[in-house]
Amino acid sequence: MSSVIPDRALRELGRTEGGADTLGLLVRDQDTRRLVLLRAVLDAAAAAAGTAGCPPRLLDRLHADWALLEAAERADRAAVRTVLFHPLTGPWVQRLLSGLTPVTTTGPGLTADLAHLTALATAAAIRSGVPCTARLAPRGGLVSLPTLGAVRTDSGPVELDHAEGEVVIRPANGPPLVARTQPDSTVTSADPRWLPVLALPALLPGTANVPLDDLDPYGTEGGGHPRHGLSAVVRMDDHERKAWAECWSGVEPLLRAGGEHRLTEAAVLLRCVVPLGHPPGSGADGGVAHCSGTRREAFGAVLSSRPATPVYFASTLVHELQHTKLAALAALVPLHHEDAAPRHFAPWRSDPRPFDGLLQGAYSHLALADYWQRYALGAQRVTPRDTAWAEHARCREQVGAVLPALAGSARLTREGRVLVNEMITLYHRMDDCPPPPGHLARAQAYVSTVKVIWQQRNGSRRQ
Repeated sequence: MSSVIPDRALRELGRTEGGADTLGLLVRDQDTRRLVLLRAVLDAAAAAAGTAGCPPRLLDRLHADWALLEAAERADRAAVRTVLFHPLTGPWVQRLLSGLTPVTTTGPGLTADLAHLTALATAAAIRSGVPCTARLAPRGGLVSLPTLGAVRTDSGPVELDHAEGEVVIRPANGPPLVARTQPDSTVTSADPRWLPVLALPALLPGTANVPLDDLDPYGTEGGGHPRHGLSAVVRMDDHERKAWAECWSGVEPLLRAGGEHRLTEAAVLLRCVVPLGHPPGSGADGGVAHCSGTRREAFGAVLSSRPATPVYFASTLVHELQHTKLAALAALVPLHHEDAAPRHFAPWRSDPRPFDGLLQGAYSHLALADYWQRYALGAQRVTPRDTAWAEHARCREQVGAVLPALAGSARLTREGRVLVNEMITLYHRMDDCPPPPGHLARAQAYVSTVKVIWQQRNGSRRQ
């Protein structure tokens, strides 16, 4: 077995589990990758220096922002890492690197991406207590300070001064806005133009609060969210923030109902929730319609419309954090060498899936089947228990329909084979506590019907 990932850890992950040590291995690797990407920004800028992609004025600004980041890190390393490891810093750095090429012509996109480095450095300086001044440009009517909040403005760039815990923001029009940093590193102000990032309470003692971030400009930008059925980020009013907070307040015991490992993975991996709008046609209050997703470049972020109930909030986290785990594992060690051709049947999608997408979907649905079974076995009331059995039966039948394609691949790596074998073990272990016969029959009929429709639509593609 490869020394990159211990055998014990790989088997834990194959069962869709993972203790704090195993998850910590994934987190450290992802954080290291983020630092490498950030350092690559300087190299890319140096390579593009003097070209149309990075004229001297932008290069000078980048170096000034980098110097502020270094000063902030010398003052408080942890505070700066909070900003740099914020999930939505990932999509930004990927975009900036793709724009900083010698053949790129400076455009509004690259200029805005470079300007965001100023915002990141300023937020890091505020968190670390380092005095600074900055000129920040608005995007979509907001001047964002990542992880802290944003200023609503209808004018041009604002001037910011920070010293001794006080932040003064001077817009082009209107009076200055005064805010203060608090002991918990939040920034507060009585001025209605200041929009703080809502912090959802920590899931476990000693872990961090979870930002509900509707203010960062990189929440879904560049992520192809319409293609994947996701809505755009929604700007929350007070009513919507209260609704999210109320839903979150019931999540911790519901995660625990699925096993302590579900609570552990959420506490270790979840770094922010990005609120999305409800899917089209779901009604004013969203009803039961829901969308959620993750982004490989935004490690630790779960993008989601507001779930209808806390139990569906918990199951959304279970589902999406499996994608987070498996993507991080695949970055650490290759799991297969299959090509990217979309040809496989997956009962949760109407289109053919590539092998990697099939593996991702099977892994997340297996975890959901496990979660709902544990929840059903512990439920005291009839209606929640019945709902959980129905969800379990559907997810397990969906996984069972694709496990042969995964297990039959000759292009799994050694690590991938161990992972899939552990998935199969968990799948069969759930036979020990089967769902009521009616739920099982309905789930089997559902998957069979979906397969027939898929075959009619996609013809002779592999199943």
